[in-house]
Parts: sequence; C-alpha cells; structure tokens
Amino acid sequence: MSGLAVIPKRPFGQNLKYTSEQRKMNRLISSTALFLVALILAACTDTENAGASTAIKVEIVETESGYQLLRGGEPYFIKGAGIDAGDYESLARHGGNSFRTWYTGGGDRTGQEVLDQAHALGLTVSMTIGMGAEHWGFDYGDEEAVAEQFENARQAVLQYKDHPALLTWFIGNELNYDYVDPRVFDAVNEVSKMIHELDPNHPTTTTLAGYSPENIETIQERAPDLDFISIQAYGSLVKLPEWFERDNFTMPYFITEWGAVGHWEVAQTEWGAPIEHNSSMKAANYLKSYNEVIRPFPEQGIGNYVFLWGQKQERTPTWYGMFTPTGEETEPVDVMHYVWNDDWPENRTPTIETMELNALTAYDNVRLEAGQTYDAQVVSIDHDSDPLTYSWELRHESTSTESGGAQEYIPELIQGLIGVIDGPQIRLEAPEEEGAYRLFVYVYDGNNHAAHANIPFYVTNP
Repeated sequence: MSGLAVIPKRPFGQNLKYTSEQRKMNRLISSTALFLVALILAACTDTENAGASTAIKVEIVETESGYQLLRGGEPYFIKGAGIDAGDYESLARHGGNSFRTWYTGGGDRTGQEVLDQAHALGLTVSMTIGMGAEHWGFDYGDEEAVAEQFENARQAVLQYKDHPALLTWFIGNELNYDYVDPRVFDAVNEVSKMIHELDPNHPTTTTLAGYSPENIETIQERAPDLDFISIQAYGSLVKLPEWFERDNFTMPYFITEWGAVGHWEVAQTEWGAPIEHNSSMKAANYLKSYNEVIRPFPEQGIGNYVFLWGQKQERTPTWYGMFTPTGEETEPVDVMHYVWNDDWPENRTPTIETMELNALTAYDNVRLEAGQTYDAQVVSIDHDSDPLTYSWELRHESTSTESGGAQEYIPELIQGLIGVIDGPQIRLEAPEEEGAYRLFVYVYDGNNHAAHANIPFYVTNP
C-alpha cells in the first residue's frame, strides 16, 4: 500500500480543528457519492437485512472549553481498565463501565464473545485491531504483508462494527516503540480511513508508548485521519500536564495504559534488579496519578484505561497486575473503586507497612551468604480487622530480556528453604548457588483480597 498525502505542517500542539474540518469536507464529498451508490445497492439488497446494525454512535465533539466524548448523543465518562484474560464481572461490580483490549479477542475469548459478555454487563469495549510492530520484526516496506494486514483489519471492522458494546477502535498498540520506519503510520492512516468508510459510528486512535513532540508531529503528518491521540505512561504520567503546557498540546486524548511505576523507571540494586513497590505504595501511586493527571483534565483527556485488570508476569508476577497470580484483588483495585464511586469498598484490602530481610529493606542491596539462615518479616494492617494469613515464596530473579510488554517466563519457585514460618515472620536459608533471588510475601484477609511485597537479594559464596 502506498503512503498518504501529508497534510500541511502546522505548529506543534495545534488542535485537530483544521485536520478535522478538512477530513469532514472530504467525507462529505465521498459520502455524497457513497449515498448514491447505496441507493442503487439498496434496491438489490434483501429487505430482511435492512436495519440490522445495533451500533450506538460514538463521537468526539468540540466544545467551548475543549472536547467531549458522546455515546448515543449523551456525554460518556469512561471508567476504564485494560483487560486481557481478566474478570469482566469484577470490573462492573467495582463501578467500571469500559475496558480496552490489545487485539480483537481477549484471553481465550473471541471478539464476539468479548463484546457479547461486555454488553451483558453494561460495559463498553475499546477494541484493538492488531498491527505488526517493527520492534517485533514487521516490515512496513513489505507491500504484500501490509496489504494482508489491511485486509485482516477490514474483516475485523466488518465483523464487529455494528455491536452495541463497541466504543472506539484502537489501531495497533505502541507502534512507535523502538521503531524507525515512519511508514507504520501511513498504514495506520489507511486503516483509519477504511474504518471511517465502513463504520461511521466509532472514532479511531492509535496508542503511543510514552509522549514526545516528535511522535505527535509524525501522527499529525502521516495519520491525520485519526480522531484522537492515545498515550501510555507509567511513572512519567505525572509529568504529562507539564509537557502538554510546554508544547501547547491541545488535542483530545486517551490515556490507555497507566498505573504502577515501570520497572525501567525505578531504583535498581547494585546487581541490576529493579526494586518493586509493595502493593500499598502502588495504590498510593494510582491515586496520585488519577488525582493529578486524570481527574483535572476531563475536557481534553476524554478517556482512560488503568493497567492491568488482571495479572501477568513482567519482571515479577506482581508488578503490573491489579490481581495476584491466584486471583485475589490488591489495593489498587480499592483505589479504582474509590475514584469510580467516590466511596471505598465495603471491605478493604490489607496494607503493607514494611518488609525486611536480615533487618534490611529492598533498597539496602541485601547480600546473604550461601547456606546461612536469616530472618524475614512483614508488617501488614487490615482496615476491617480481618484475620490475616501469609504466604512466602522464594524465586530466582528474572533474567528475561523481553521488552515492550512481551510474554515472559515465570522464574522457578525454590522449595525447602523457608522454615520456622510464623505468619508474618520466617527464617530463610540462603540458597547454595551464588546469584540473584527474590523473596515474596502475600498477605490475605480471607475476603478475596491480598497485599504483597518482595525483596531482591544476592547470594554470595565466600
């Protein structure tokens, strides 16, 4: 497929008004022609198929003070989360009303199942159309591969465009991550144009890894057909308002991934192990991010999806998921319940005060001698005075070199070295093999809630 004509360059951060008006005019011209064609086709179409669409129109409108997302003609405020194989029912129960995917399906669900199950729960879906990323080896100079990808996208749009649960289309995910060839955004623009021709009811966007003026300029020039921009940011999220003001960024946007501080953004041990925040520290960061970046800008930041309503292994089993590997809700779920309902859940998750190994914290570069025994402890408090139980795990430190959210292996669980378990306190025998390890603790309240913390440590063989 060929690239698109580049729009006239304009000052960075200028809103989409010019592009939007130009696009509207183009669509008006093309829609007139399409209307005439439709009249002819209608005469040849079986009448029993007429009116089959149950789509609810979604649009972004410009207001005197900014932008607003409308669904069915009414303002729609997204209370959203990213879900792959996660629990739709719990999202609805906690007051969420929308979720995003990373492809047209979700976990082991087909796209149709995703939309049907969402609709049954009163949820909407921002569905991602998969696009090859240069980071994963896709070549946007391969016209045949690009054409095949376009056709796959077209088939997905035709299949799902009329579903009442559909909210927006995401074209690819983080296609700017570690990329060089800007033709990826030519392809995004072609897909967006195709969507607008086939589906007049749902806006289009693409998600960007982080924020940079250069990426926004590229989108403006190569993918002007998009209706809005989507940004994914973690620790850097709190800097977005400052950067937007600096760059006069006035476009409508979604924040499509936000939550924990990224493993690339935190302090590391002397041997390079990233230091993970415990679940209470994460919860505090979720609340700060929402109050400082999400809540104050509803007339420009017209939607957001917190990450991740589920669980995944990425550097650790607990870094990004808002649920534990065994399915319990963690404290960030409490936070999202609060921001979506202006009230805390009836039963709260335990909080973590401290975790220590050999009287040291994760920031103290803990080194243990092979075969020696050490004490570890955690201090946790439950708001509801629920009786707490504890689970401790010892694993090798992850050596995964995957990046960009790719699936990682789960480090091996090491058995037999945790002894004298007394709830919040244990005795740990350091492994005989020299190397990097991580000690985990989970604190359960018996009501499907769990707190968690971990300490990386290094075993030496003197």
